Amino acid sequence: MPSAELTATLRASLEEERGQLQAQLAEFDDEGDLSYDENFADSAQVAGQQGANRALTGQLKENLSEVERALQKMDDGTYGICERCGKEIAEARLEAMPATPFCIDDAGR
Repeated sequence: MPSAELTATLRASLEEERGQLQAQLAEFDDEGDLSYDENFADSAQVAGQQGANRALTGQLKENLSEVERALQKMDDGTYGICERCGKEIAEARLEAMPATPFCIDDAGR
């Protein structure tokens, strides 16, 4: 388990990241698309951009979910424990990737 000091630092980092992700998601409308000029001549370009924005929105939502899961684990007292093997996640890994649910050995599985 990470030290209380490190956990506090990582919590602040995760909370800041959560705010940034929420702000980025707020830029998109309910369908995950930015507003486009309906009179734009190149509809293929608009469709391509909308597809890219949907993919970006999906990634932002996934990242937000990971951050929120890490914050919940901090509240539950299970932060820093690998979800696959149950071993402690190295502090250096948590510092590099505060929302990671896996130790380095289980990260690629």
